[in-house]
Amino acid sequence: MSTEAPKRLTIYDLAKLADSSPSTVSAVLNGTWRSRRISEKLATRILSVATDADYSVNMQARALRRERSGIIGMILPLYDNRYFSSIAQIFEAEARKRGLFAIVSCTNRDPQQEQDAAQMMISHRVEKLICTGATDPDSIARMCQAQGVETINLDLPGKLAPSVISANRDGARMLTKAILDRLKNCGRPNDPIIFVGGRIEDHNTRERIAGFKEALDARGIESPENNIMPCGYSGSRAAPVLDGYLLKHKALPSAIFVNSTITLEGIARWFHDQGHNMSEIVFGCFDWDPLAAVFNPHFLMVRQNVPIMVERLFELMEGARYTAGEVIEIQPEILGDLT
Repeated sequence: MSTEAPKRLTIYDLAKLADSSPSTVSAVLNGTWRSRRISEKLATRILSVATDADYSVNMQARALRRERSGIIGMILPLYDNRYFSSIAQIFEAEARKRGLFAIVSCTNRDPQQEQDAAQMMISHRVEKLICTGATDPDSIARMCQAQGVETINLDLPGKLAPSVISANRDGARMLTKAILDRLKNCGRPNDPIIFVGGRIEDHNTRERIAGFKEALDARGIESPENNIMPCGYSGSRAAPVLDGYLLKHKALPSAIFVNSTITLEGIARWFHDQGHNMSEIVFGCFDWDPLAAVFNPHFLMVRQNVPIMVERLFELMEGARYTAGEVIEIQPEILGDLT
């Protein structure tokens, strides 16, 4: 009876199994396949072969995890936003409480920067990687799985890892209801309301639009599709939207549902440049910034519950049971004068 240990697979063995080259297999396993212009179809096939061969997830993960690094990583899209900066700050504070060192990298909503940052963190042996607001969290999850690194999504969900997000539809429904109540109290219950900002490709924007429509439907109010304008998150993109609305309708809407404080900044700049009075409009913003609330206490704003979101995040990291693709929704709150 042979007592020899089973031979470990090499990249050359995997290359034969995947009918590919060793350099291509190496690029897929170390996460640099996009920069090498390797197709996603081929990368997925190689990862599948590696997993079936018990290579990428088990053999490499064992070698990587002989000693804990004590490092956890987070990528996030922006620093100059109250919501995301709060996430980073609370995440780092909670990591320190647990004796962990947090690496946080801003990726500017750029898929390639997300991939590069994730790969760099893997090379620094992060134990877990948190994908906050990532444009393509599943690609990062595949990359990390190949290296034995667990991922969790925050703010935007993915299908290959658990996700902790705000209850976007419920929050949008509550905010729209508060806007409609304000219009009613002002004697303008049937005046037009428009939705501005966000990207239709994003789960969160789609859910907020759904909540917006549901609140209008509940009041028997019809809203034309062209009153819903997901023009992106850049503040500069709000101006053309408002220019177009004013040109078509010859008047401003009575209320605006704003999808982020970044978009709100662009809208405020447009109102100032055009000489319009913001106090004549009912504003509701799915985001919160204390400075905006101070300048206009009548703004209705949604504050996402970042402390609870990060708390759930660490529960997952510390062993709470979950399934891949599971989405945990955290209820936000409405701030402002609701009367």
